[in-house]
Amino acid sequence: MCQMSRYSNFESISLNWRGDDACIWKRTTALHKKVGNLTNFQVVGDITKDSTLAPEYFKGVKKVINAVSVIVGPKEGDTPDRAKYSQGIKFFEPEIKGDSPEMVEYIGMKILINAVKASVGVRSGKLIYGYEGNSVKELAWGALDDVVMGGVSESSFQVDPTGGENGGPTGLFKGVVSTANNGGFTSLRTRNFPVPEDLSAYDGLELRLKGDSRRYKLIVRTSSDWDTIGYTLSFDTVEGQWQSLMFSKFEYDGKLNPTFVEGAFQLPVSSIRSYIKDPITPRFVHVGSAGVTRTERPGLDLSKQPPAVRLNKELGFILTFKLKGEDLIRESGIPYTIVRPCALTEEPAGADLIFDQGDNITGKISREEVARICVAALESPYACDKTFEVKSVVPFSEPFTVDPENPLPEKDYDVYFSTLKDGITGKEVLERSPIAV
Repeated sequence: MCQMSRYSNFESISLNWRGDDACIWKRTTALHKKVGNLTNFQVVGDITKDSTLAPEYFKGVKKVINAVSVIVGPKEGDTPDRAKYSQGIKFFEPEIKGDSPEMVEYIGMKILINAVKASVGVRSGKLIYGYEGNSVKELAWGALDDVVMGGVSESSFQVDPTGGENGGPTGLFKGVVSTANNGGFTSLRTRNFPVPEDLSAYDGLELRLKGDSRRYKLIVRTSSDWDTIGYTLSFDTVEGQWQSLMFSKFEYDGKLNPTFVEGAFQLPVSSIRSYIKDPITPRFVHVGSAGVTRTERPGLDLSKQPPAVRLNKELGFILTFKLKGEDLIRESGIPYTIVRPCALTEEPAGADLIFDQGDNITGKISREEVARICVAALESPYACDKTFEVKSVVPFSEPFTVDPENPLPEKDYDVYFSTLKDGITGKEVLERSPIAV
């Protein structure tokens, strides 16, 4: 496996038997914790209308926090100061205001994921060329050998239908290198891409290939000009071993390639794809709700559950569609965190917290605290691909306040994130047969 790091729009790729010392050009983008260090901009859109959330609106957006939800309010209306709302939905007859839970929590989630996926990236990377299972991405390759300077080397790129790692198809870079007439290199170059590959969400390129003990070189260009700057990485291969391409006598600095041997060569290349380097942190943080798996849980006493669980059907299956929206995130391939707060309050942040998994807890938590958790999750590998519930240790019957003269110390949320486990959503105890909605 060979990896090359770079954020960019790629215009073309060259595979060369020439061999440079490793020269990796990197640019990294950091998310600053302080709001004042962020570049702020606003897109006004409707999550239920894909025409208002076009992917180009999110160009340059690397991380997303989603806190969109349907609006629940008193059927007969509220007071100007939202007194009924502040008492909680158990004190009034609630109804959905505006779009349905299906439109917002499920269809809206589909639209949002499709809009941001290209800019935030997916864990498995983006296939640029090659054959991976049922995925095929072809490129037009052309030889660029030392004949351009009077040499006699030659190369080609073809598809070997059974030469892949698992017996499937693979690309094959092959040819003959000669030092006659002061030559000594073969190379292939793609045609300029009709649309540049936007790989700004990723950390580099990864090649899957079968080595032959020689050193090869990969060149990537970010301009359609023929003789523009190339970002170059040389790498050694192990003979007969699949590893994740210019084959030349010379290094980039004019020194000799120590593995160069004249004669025939061939290098199977099964794929070229972008990758996200470890440790991977969440790119999409979603604020859901505790209780989403409880509405159909066998043996659960609904009378002891929060109102939203008891009134799920009356509220347009709000929790059912929230769970379906969560599943879309988990299936998207985007590195994610799903935060399921218990009942939200207007109290200040700072109370001690309980993080739990399996969708069992009830309680309350400050909106401000949830916002801080979301921002912290964006930078924590411990939070990546985790689903969890969270509440304050303070019971409903006790208001929580903070003395402005004695502010509480900031929390290290990694202490909480590090206790979380993979694959726990609360769906584990549901009946396997799907519930029709």
